[in-house]
Amino acid sequence: MSPLFRPALLAFCLFSLCARAEPVSLVFAGDIVLDGQPGQFIAQGRDPFAAFAKLIDSADIRVGNLECVVATVGEPEEKNFNFRAHPRTLTVLKRHFDAVSIANNHSGDFGREAFAEMLGLLDQSGIAHFGGGHNLTQAHTPTIITRKGLTIALLGYNEFMPRSFEADEHGAGTAWSEDEQVVADIRKAREFYHADLVIPVMHWGWENEPHSSPRQQQLAHLMIDAGADLVIGGHPHVTEEIENYHGKVIVYSVGNFMIDSLDNEAQTIGWVMRFELDHQGVVRWSSSVAHIDDDGIPSPALQENSPCGTRVVNTIGSCKNGWASQP
Repeated sequence: MSPLFRPALLAFCLFSLCARAEPVSLVFAGDIVLDGQPGQFIAQGRDPFAAFAKLIDSADIRVGNLECVVATVGEPEEKNFNFRAHPRTLTVLKRHFDAVSIANNHSGDFGREAFAEMLGLLDQSGIAHFGGGHNLTQAHTPTIITRKGLTIALLGYNEFMPRSFEADEHGAGTAWSEDEQVVADIRKAREFYHADLVIPVMHWGWENEPHSSPRQQQLAHLMIDAGADLVIGGHPHVTEEIENYHGKVIVYSVGNFMIDSLDNEAQTIGWVMRFELDHQGVVRWSSSVAHIDDDGIPSPALQENSPCGTRVVNTIGSCKNGWASQP
């Protein structure tokens, strides 16, 4: 073979291998509160994630929203609900999750000292975290995860008022979703951290609203336009619609996953999402319905229909048995 053809052949082979590479699977579960009954389950030596373990643990990357502070210090803030979990819960959390978003309105329930303790405990447990940090820079720094040659940047933002627990230049706290900052973070994830894919995880919207707000839609579209490949949202405690925007998936709210402080029946149903990813973004995605009992423990409703879709077909369909049957 002529030496002139070898570089072209090598490039073609590399391209073909990338094109045929097995997608990376990412699972996302919604609000996880390890206080209350779920925490008691763990204290008793039980695993509150057991019913979902097979579905969650089958993924290459497992991510959730940690909707509580994990600490032993601090005083409760003046609010309706304050969630603080014991550090022993992290051993079980680590069994099923690789990374958690801490950008939510309960990370600051027991003040900055408790939040700072949680950052250290998560690091000690080997659980990656994003959407918060010891200062503003750390709070806006993505968690980078690489699987099968695919590098993914995870960013997290809180948008539920008040902003009293936002990280600042010298103080620990969460990342706030200031539009210009979000756009800059997404671009930096690609240009500085060399991420192949960027996924913002949002804490936004209004509680118990089954449809996204104009603000959620505006921000989601802005993030996609800035280069995000997938947007995942939570906070309303109920599921909201899923949108295909310019070929990118926006899940406005996945609802709850593990929490025993529930107000109504709609809050007892959430989605656990599974995304198959390659260098171009989401190849296909599906969901499994989680039913949450009075103890706040989820179980999969495998016979119920839930949303799913593919990159090839832009319409959002309905699949049974979660991701056991891909569209």
